[in-house]
Amino acid sequence: MSDVRQQAPAVPWQRGVEAPEPSAWTGWVVFGGMMMILLGSFQAIAGLVALFDEGYYLVVNDELLVSVNYDTWGWTHLVIGLVALAAGIGLMSGAMWARVLGVAVAMISAIVNLAFIAAFPLWALMMITLDVIIIYAITAHGGELKSTA
Repeated sequence: MSDVRQQAPAVPWQRGVEAPEPSAWTGWVVFGGMMMILLGSFQAIAGLVALFDEGYYLVVNDELLVSVNYDTWGWTHLVIGLVALAAGIGLMSGAMWARVLGVAVAMISAIVNLAFIAAFPLWALMMITLDVIIIYAITAHGGELKSTA
């Protein structure tokens, strides 16, 4: 006779406890994840423009808050964009690493765009606003998405 043991289910509500009902705030986290994907796309586009068309921006790189060439800004925005895309995709699954990475990337993005504000003011202000909304969405109710994912 073989000794067959039942393994405990990994999810608590499979043991007879009902799954927690998602609150209306879960939508904010999904919104934050989608905005993170959008932010990553925007950052990548800004990075590619800085790499390929330096004449597009309003000022020469000597007049920027942080005086570096547009190739450096381009690579910075492109890397932030790619990391933000990964964090946004991870947020949609409720992963804790994505929440931490998402907040960190949004904070770095806001700081980078503040330093980039002289080159393209309207774009930088829009990106900073988007960063703040993402930080709120992820931090205020980020744990609720994991329970529904």
